[in-house]
Amino acid sequence: MAKLKLVYHPNEVLEQECEVVKNFDNKLAKLLNGMYDLVLEADGVGLAAPQVGVLQQVAVVDVDDRHGKIELINPVIIEQRGEQIGPEGCLSFPGLFGDVARADYVKVRAQNRKGKPYFIEAKGFLARAIQHEIDHLHGVLFTEKVTKYYEEDELEG
Repeated sequence: MAKLKLVYHPNEVLEQECEVVKNFDNKLAKLLNGMYDLVLEADGVGLAAPQVGVLQQVAVVDVDDRHGKIELINPVIIEQRGEQIGPEGCLSFPGLFGDVARADYVKVRAQNRKGKPYFIEAKGFLARAIQHEIDHLHGVLFTEKVTKYYEEDELEG
């Protein structure tokens, strides 16, 4: 597989519903590996398949060393509670940041790269990142949820 490239807004692929993954094969593994390489290279915390032009329900999240790399295939939020409001950015919107309200806790059912179902519970920043990526899989962009935009220098410090 050729090296993946980021898709930037206003590319219409970012606003489309993604298809459920049915084939857990080598092609999927290569996509996941390429997405993870790209998120590290771009210094991001997550990446969804439509952000590399692939309309499949596939996302990767890596917020810190404690949680490590999380692969979300066909993820569904089955429980959420609480609220947090905080700044978000998106690799498909370079330099754009804004406050977004998200659930503070989520429980998600997903599949791993071999198709095995699993559950993950997340709070705080990890919950925010997971919800952001799951939104991408349904064509929902963070800009649709922003309540206040920031200049990049307002977030540093």
